[in-house]
Amino acid sequence: MNIFGLFEKRVADALGRLAEAGKIPSGLDVRRVVVEPPRDPSHGDLATNAAMVLAKEARMNPRALAELLVADLQDDPRVTRVEIAGPGFINIRLAPQVLHEVLRAAVIDANGFGRSGQGAGAPVNVEYVSANPTGPMHVGHCRGAVFGDALAGLLDFAGYRVTREYYINDAGAQVDVLARSAYLRYREALGEAIGEIPEGLYPGDYLKPVGERLAKEHGPSLLDKPEAEWLPLVRETAIAAMMDMIRSDLAVLNIHHDVFFSERSLQLGAEDQVKKLIDDLCSRDLVYMGRLPPPKGQKDEDWEDREQLLFRATAFGDEVDRPLLKSDGSYTYFASDIAYHRSKFERGFASMIDVWGADHGGYVKRMQAAVKAVSDNRGNLDVKLCQLVKLLRGGEPVKMSKRSGDFVTLREVVEEVGRDAARFMMIFRKNDAPLDFDLAKVVEQSKDNPVFYVQYAHARCASVFRQAAEAFPAADFSAGQLEKADLSILSDESEMDLIHRIAQFPRVIEAAAEAHEPHRVAFYLYDLASAFHSLWNKGKDLPQLRFVNLTSKDSTQARLALVHALKGVLASGLAILGVTAPDEMR
Repeated sequence: MNIFGLFEKRVADALGRLAEAGKIPSGLDVRRVVVEPPRDPSHGDLATNAAMVLAKEARMNPRALAELLVADLQDDPRVTRVEIAGPGFINIRLAPQVLHEVLRAAVIDANGFGRSGQGAGAPVNVEYVSANPTGPMHVGHCRGAVFGDALAGLLDFAGYRVTREYYINDAGAQVDVLARSAYLRYREALGEAIGEIPEGLYPGDYLKPVGERLAKEHGPSLLDKPEAEWLPLVRETAIAAMMDMIRSDLAVLNIHHDVFFSERSLQLGAEDQVKKLIDDLCSRDLVYMGRLPPPKGQKDEDWEDREQLLFRATAFGDEVDRPLLKSDGSYTYFASDIAYHRSKFERGFASMIDVWGADHGGYVKRMQAAVKAVSDNRGNLDVKLCQLVKLLRGGEPVKMSKRSGDFVTLREVVEEVGRDAARFMMIFRKNDAPLDFDLAKVVEQSKDNPVFYVQYAHARCASVFRQAAEAFPAADFSAGQLEKADLSILSDESEMDLIHRIAQFPRVIEAAAEAHEPHRVAFYLYDLASAFHSLWNKGKDLPQLRFVNLTSKDSTQARLALVHALKGVLASGLAILGVTAPDEMR
């Protein structure tokens, strides 16, 4: 039961009646009308912007339009008060029994409450992590991995058909560097003293097993071959080993992709998809031979002062046109990326979400332009940038990993703090804001540690039911019985506040899914847990508010209904974020 969705329809119906009565123009575009929680809870239970967003189209003063809506809404028996705030916002106060019915709906379907048909089964492709297959995942990858996985979970909960995808960048110069680095370890595995790793190669110890594998498979036979012969063999082995490592690293976060798409597969033989893309763009007059001015203020690795084949990116919203071929005739990264996104569209994904590192911010507009071009403006690409993670321990920077050579690995972080702490804290800040991740603080058992605070709320809910079973051993406190509880017993301000927060869950899900912002779910869970802990503490001073009342089974049943609904919302929200909901905290 989504009270906000119900009242969005109620407002739309009121507008329809006003139009029929000739008080406002008919055919107003109500798509921007929303019903949401007011910023200040003291103003009411619901707020709508209807008068503000429709006033200009209706050619009316916002407040005058608001007064017409108020006159209609205040006749609703579910409403106790309707007021106009400021220039025309409308605040609505609901009758207590309305919130009680929302709570009852949450009791009846605790696991499904908040699920939405918003997505209507529409396919959406979420591509995330997509790190170069040149080494283990590091803590920076951890943030993008968690964000992408939580976003996919959120969209799934909101009714979309989600595909989780990883793009393997296995066609660039970096994998040749990987192969040369692995070849050095191969020589080492054969007994050669290789000394210090030369600058420009990957220094981490993680390549030693690759060298040993090559030595076992090929013996010394590769030593006598020229690089042109051994490089493809070593590269294939090294990439396969790196992808095994990456899958394993992601698995410790319980992250599993549905599709691993190889960049190299786009450029194989007669099925060269990049060439086909360029031919198609040529046929549509979307490429031309021209020169580019040098980039302003920053280096652009794609810029060359020569006549070259350019994609008309400016026709689709980019700032400059973009090259598709390098001076040696090979494809630019951009050309391959266009072909890749065209592949997504051809696979049925009009909606695409890419999760990138913050250093790729300058690449966003050109890829969005490319998606518009290859989809005839039917596709949409939303790029979510994840800012850097600063790793601390007790406020001090963490030293680099010996295994990786120059960074702290994702696996090291998860092994130290646990999967739940890593996932929740990586999402407990908006993705485009820098994140300080303190290894000591995220394992504290205190209110200052959000993941502990939320999980502790779920564990406390479970403990309430254990207490009730001890107090009333013959009682049936199943969901089927709790839905019959007399919820009017729940009338204290703290109880109603908690019910109101539970009622907001469906709206939080839809708003977060629409904005592609899973951090909103984490923030909501923390506020919900805080309200529950406050009510728990209030019950210590006021026995009549305790969840288990030894003198009243009816009171206990009503409060257990509240706890049951709360427990379900906490579990659902944590599941979206990929975090467990424990029944006990140890």
